[in-house]
Amino acid sequence: MRQSQIILRQIGRLGTMAIAQNSSPMNNPIMVHHNPAMLNRKRIGVLTPSSNTALEPLTSAMVSQLGNVSAHFSRFGVTEISLQEASSRQFNSDKILAAAQLLADARVDVICWSGTSASWLGFEKDDALCARISEVTGRPATTSVLALNEAMTLNHINRFGLITPYIQEVHDRIIKNYRNNGMACVADRHLNIQDNFSFAEIEPDQLANLIREVARDKPQAIVTMCTNLRAAQLVHNLEREIGIPIYDSVSAVVWKALRLIQIEPQRVCDWGQLFSENL
Repeated sequence: MRQSQIILRQIGRLGTMAIAQNSSPMNNPIMVHHNPAMLNRKRIGVLTPSSNTALEPLTSAMVSQLGNVSAHFSRFGVTEISLQEASSRQFNSDKILAAAQLLADARVDVICWSGTSASWLGFEKDDALCARISEVTGRPATTSVLALNEAMTLNHINRFGLITPYIQEVHDRIIKNYRNNGMACVADRHLNIQDNFSFAEIEPDQLANLIREVARDKPQAIVTMCTNLRAAQLVHNLEREIGIPIYDSVSAVVWKALRLIQIEPQRVCDWGQLFSENL
């Protein structure tokens, strides 16, 4: 027998042995989907500002604990935050709906706008947006701002602290909108930045210090308002330190999305007491 034929037979035997050794469900990708947890798989669709680099890894980290829940993202153009007309046009509903329809192609179970534009443009903007998304895609919809507002309402919070990276005019408009909605901002800090990409460059230690400063005025809760802040991962330890609930805008939309798809938020551990509250 030629040497080449002998080698081929040996390779074939090795391949057969490898298949046998990897035939367990954990090693065989064809068999993995028979896992009962994956049969009830849920998909969260997330609308994302194009220049945002914080919310995707944070959102994925939160839902990674759940096993049967995954996050999927669709972007549309957002590069700067101000009260100028050009900035407001970034949040045109037609652009957002186009991104939402792409998520619907992935058969997601819920669609979330993980952005805070309604906090300065008006809460009614997100109410209308969610209605349009559901009408066009047939999926339930929510937003970071609506989720934050719901969490504060359910917890009877009407005195809150606020931290944003935004310029003064935007920050002040947010405070005014909440005041008009019966919620008083009793302590606040902002960083006076307009470029959306730069928000994610703010160091977590700086954000932690701002939270500590706001906590001195003893608000009922502290809100970190901006989904391009790397703040959500700080919440668990800081809440223990300052003794005040911290509601982060990235965390809030995940919390609400889980409620909408009938997944218990309590299954998300170490991301703040919002997830552990029995609301």
